[in-house]
Amino acid sequence: MDIFSNLAIGFGVAVTAQNLLYCFTGVFLGTLIGVLPGIAPVATVAMLLPLTFSLSPAASLIMLAGIYYGAQYGGSTTAILVNIPGESSAVVTTIDGHAMAKQGRAGPALGIAAISSFIAGCIATLVVALFSPPLAEIALKFQPADYFSLMVFGLVGAVVLARGSVRKAIAMVVLGLLLGLVGTDVNSGVIRFAFGLPALAEGISFAALAMGMFGVAEVIYNLEQHAADRKVVAVAKIGRVMPTLADLRQCLPSIARGTGLGALLGILPGGGALLSSFAAYTVEKKVASAPKNFGNGDIRGVAAPEAANNAGAQTSFIPMLTLGVPSNPTMALMIGALMIQGIQPGPQAMLQRPDLFWGIVASMWIGNLFLLLLNLPLVGLWVRLLAVPYRLLFPAILMFCCIGVYSINNNPFDLFQLVVFSALGYMLLKLGCEPAPLVLGLVLGPMMEEYLRRALLISLGDPTVLITSPLSAAFLIAALVLLVSIAVPAIRTQREVAMKE
Repeated sequence: MDIFSNLAIGFGVAVTAQNLLYCFTGVFLGTLIGVLPGIAPVATVAMLLPLTFSLSPAASLIMLAGIYYGAQYGGSTTAILVNIPGESSAVVTTIDGHAMAKQGRAGPALGIAAISSFIAGCIATLVVALFSPPLAEIALKFQPADYFSLMVFGLVGAVVLARGSVRKAIAMVVLGLLLGLVGTDVNSGVIRFAFGLPALAEGISFAALAMGMFGVAEVIYNLEQHAADRKVVAVAKIGRVMPTLADLRQCLPSIARGTGLGALLGILPGGGALLSSFAAYTVEKKVASAPKNFGNGDIRGVAAPEAANNAGAQTSFIPMLTLGVPSNPTMALMIGALMIQGIQPGPQAMLQRPDLFWGIVASMWIGNLFLLLLNLPLVGLWVRLLAVPYRLLFPAILMFCCIGVYSINNNPFDLFQLVVFSALGYMLLKLGCEPAPLVLGLVLGPMMEEYLRRALLISLGDPTVLITSPLSAAFLIAALVLLVSIAVPAIRTQREVAMKE
C-alpha cells in the first residue's frame, strides 16, 4: 500500500494550480523546441535554470522535466510531415514516418506516434514509481567508496555511449573533472586553479557553462547552415489522424518492445531517448517478418522508436532522483537546478522530501496527458512555427542566455564566463567533440572528490578500500570491462558504424 499512499502525496502536489500551470508550460515548451530544429531540450533547460531560483523545488523540476520528455513528442511532428527531425531522437522517425506522409498517410503516422508516446510514457512512469524506492533503499547502504566507483562507472558509460571518437569523449570527461576542481577546497579552504581571480572562488558558474555550451554555441553553429537548408518544404495533407484497428493491432507488439527497450536503456549512463530510438528501430527490423518494408512507410518504424524515446526519457530520471547520478546532460542540468535550491540529490533527498519525488512522478502522468491533447489537435500550428525566421529566433535565445546568467548572482563576471564557454563550445563542436561528457564530468567531479576523500579518511588513507568493498569493486570491474570491450577491434568497428548511422 505504500506506493498508493506515496502516489496520493504526489498527486496532491502535482494537481495544485501552480504546479499544473508549470507542468503545462514545460510540456508546451518541450513540444515547441521539439518542433524547431536547432534548439535542443538541454539548451532550453539551461536557459531556464535561472528561473528555477524563484520557484519551489517541485515546480521547477516539474517544468524542466516536462520540457525534456515533451521534446520527444514535438520532434516527431516535423520529422513525419516535412522530414526535419526537430529533436535528435526523432531522426529515426523520419525514415518511415515521412515515407508514410508522402503516401498520403501522414495522419495515421502522427496518430500512432502520439499514441505510442503516450502509452510508453505512462508505462515508463510506472516503472519509475515502482523501482525508484527500492533502489533508493539500496543506495542508503552505499559507502563512500561505493558512490565513488558508481560515478566512475557512470562517466565510463557516458564515454562508451557518446557519439564520435572515444578518445575525444575521454578528453571531454577529463576537462569536465578539471573544471570541477576550480574554486575553494571545502576541507582546507584553499582557493584552487582560480588564477588570482576572486570571482572564481565559488567555482565555475554552472549556468554560464551550460548556456554557453548548449545554448550560444549551438546558435552560432546553426547559423553556419545555409538558409536553404532550413527551408520548410510543402506539408502533405494530414487527413484522418487516428490509425485503423489493423494498424493498432500491428503496432502493439512494436510499442511493447520499444517501451521495454527504452525503459532499460534510459537508466544506463549515456543512454536516454536518442540511443533508445535507434535501438528500437534496429530490433524491429530484426524481428519483422517483412523487413524490406522498413524505410518504405512501415507504421511499425514509427511506433517502435517513438515508444522507445519517450520511455527512455522518463526512466532516465531514476538514477538522477535515487542516486544523484545523471545519466545524460539534461539530467545533469536538473541536478544543477536542485543544487540551486540547496537540495543535494540522492536517496536522502528522496526520503526527506517525498513530496518532491512523488510530485514529479505524478506530474509525468499529467504531462503525458497534456501532450496527447496538445499534439494531435494542434499539428497545423506546430508546423507553421517552422516558418519563424531564424534571424528572430536566435537573437532571442542569446538575449535569454545573457539575462539568465546575469540574474543568478547579478555578477558581470558570469557574462565573461558565458562568452568564454560559448567560444569553447563552438570550437568543440567544430572539432567533433561532444560537450555532454564535459558537463557530466563537471557535475560529478566535486562529488567524486568528496566521496573519495571520505573513503580514504575512513580507511586511514588505504586506497585498497576501493577494491575491498564488494560493491565498489563490482562497479570498477564493470567500468573496466566497458573500456576494454571498446578496445576490441570487432566491437570498436561495430560501435563506429552504429554511431555513424
